[in-house]
Amino acid sequence: MSSPSHPSHQVIDLLCWQIETAFDSPDSQSLLANLKNISLEDWKTPPSGGHRTIADILEHVGWCEWMYEDYAFGDANLQGDQPPLVPPEGAKSRPGDELLDWLKQGHAKWLASVRNLPDDSELDCMRLTNWGDYLPTRQIIQIMIAHDYYHAGEINHLRTLLQGNDRWEYE
Repeated sequence: MSSPSHPSHQVIDLLCWQIETAFDSPDSQSLLANLKNISLEDWKTPPSGGHRTIADILEHVGWCEWMYEDYAFGDANLQGDQPPLVPPEGAKSRPGDELLDWLKQGHAKWLASVRNLPDDSELDCMRLTNWGDYLPTRQIIQIMIAHDYYHAGEINHLRTLLQGNDRWEYE
């Protein structure tokens, strides 16, 4: 148990581990792990009957990393329809390497803001969201952890549809 003179950072440390695990861990569940075995064609091709590509989904995830951080921890100056959140020249998504770099930079900024919270009591502080509501910090963090896992699964499913192997291993 922590004392008032020694504030706890245990929950924040656990949440940071969860943020890192959801974004980039070697297991098959993380966002970046689900980018393995994706060809350049898979990257930019929507599945049959679909409209979004893997690159489009990653563009959205990157957008959220930047936007949530800016509103919850920054100046709330980023606008979803303006650079750096909008790809240049009206593109739906950035080129692969540029997109991954931008995504990783946004993630690093998000993670650093959470990690730099002074103690666990900050998790109860109300913070601004990019849609204008205030939520407890822990809820915003949980949304972002779930967001990375959600889109990791979506990318995994798109990849299997594109590669024609959308079935269980035991089938």
